[in-house]
This record gives sequence, C-alpha cells and structure tokens, in this order.
Amino acid sequence: MTDQGSSIDPTTPSIARVYDYLLGGKDNYAVDREIGDVFKRDLPGSVAIAFANRAALIRAIAQIATTTDVRQFVDLGSGLPTADNVHQVAQRHAPESRIVYVDTDPQVLVHGRALLEQNERTRVVMADVRNPAEVRNHPDTLELIDFDRPVAVIFSAVLHHVNDDEDPAGIVRYWRDRVPSGSYFFVSHFRSGDNPETEEAEQILQRTFGRGRWRTDAEIAALLEGLDILEPGIVPAPLWRPDTVDSLWSDGGERELTVWEQLIVAALARKP
Repeated sequence: MTDQGSSIDPTTPSIARVYDYLLGGKDNYAVDREIGDVFKRDLPGSVAIAFANRAALIRAIAQIATTTDVRQFVDLGSGLPTADNVHQVAQRHAPESRIVYVDTDPQVLVHGRALLEQNERTRVVMADVRNPAEVRNHPDTLELIDFDRPVAVIFSAVLHHVNDDEDPAGIVRYWRDRVPSGSYFFVSHFRSGDNPETEEAEQILQRTFGRGRWRTDAEIAALLEGLDILEPGIVPAPLWRPDTVDSLWSDGGERELTVWEQLIVAALARKP
C-alpha cells in the first residue's frame, strides 16, 4: 500500500518509490531518496530487509506455481515493478498463470501498465488494500480472476503499513472468506525485535508516512486466523524455505542472521 492520489507527486515521498530506491531501482525522486538515505545512513544494514523480503516472495511464488494447481495471483500493495515480478516468476513455471497487481501509487499504475501492456494475463489495478471490496469487485480483477477457483493472495510487506485502527486482520479475513478452499496466502511483515533498531525504524516510517507497525510473531499469526500456516511457520524471511543457492548455505553451513534480517518474517498459509 502506498500514498493515495490520482497523479504522481514528486514532492511527497512514496513508500513504493522508497522501496524501489532501496532495491536499487530508478523509479524514484529526490524526496524518496532522502528518506531511503536515512535508512542507509542512520540504520546501516537495514536495506537487507528489502532484499530478504523480495527473495522470499520470489521463492513463495515459485513454490505455489510448481507445487500446487493455483494459477491465479492477487498481489496486494505490489509496489513498483522490479526484477522477477510475481507474473514473471509464476508464468516462468506456469505460463497460464493470471496475476492482478494492486496499489494506490499512480506511478505503479503508469509503470506497471507500460510494462505489462503485452501480457494479456496480467492487470494493474489502482485501489487501496484497506478497501478490499473495491479490489475484489474491480472490473479488471473480475476479468482475470475466477473466485470460484483457488487464488494466491499476496500480502508482501504491506500489512505492516496498515495501522491497528485500520483493522489489518479484517482485511485478511475479507479475502479468506471470499476465496475457496485450497487458496494460499503469502504474508511478509516487519517483526518486532524489541530493540533500538526496531524502534528507530518504526519512528522514521510513522514520522514520514503516518504508518509502519512492527508486530510480534503472535500478532502476525493472529492476522492469519482461520488459515493453516504451513512449514516452516512464521520465520525470518531468509529462513523461509531457502533454496540450494541461497547465500545462507553457500558455504555448506547456516550463517547467523543480521539483526535486520531477523526483523522481516515470511509465512505461507492455506485455506482448509
């Protein structure tokens, strides 16, 4: 989820563009880089959160596409296109996969539609994840997604931008109640470390965007109530089903995670 508005504002920072900057992208403005540089300068190592999250998302999409029959994906709060987007990963393994990207940032809409204009199985919807009915009933969503068949609902690094009073559990529950059995939910989320790094990063986000909520493992699990959380459970993103080329095991053994890598967790759940 990002800033609301119908036009691109280069003077106001955007969560999507700051994230793009931290990942090494070029679709950002000076105001976004200024916020990103706060993390780079004052919280050295924090950029690892963005990369760990992205890598876990790529692995999750690949596993859904290769080990299940699910061929429909709704990516909520998708952010700006970057390397190995959900549709690229899913369609690499299952070309018939259909993907709907959802974000409120108008730049995501512009860049996403330009990138995807040749891909008839992909749509970009401008809507707010906090209004799931708007997303679910959008004509582009309904054109591509058959809600009578299992769907993969993606909450990658978005629910921590939904404050408690905006009912993040209710958002997940809405989707849980409207997809059939056998649907999957991928969630990655800032994890409270009860340490100075967590507190400072949370303050930066709240001061800049008015949102950014680190939650405990128990609070994150509560967001997935009614779903079966699959192995290995809610774990730091680098430890979520790492593949054989993952850097954690490049030397044949598991290295110790940095404090930042421990502050983003991932989980995959299934609707029974």
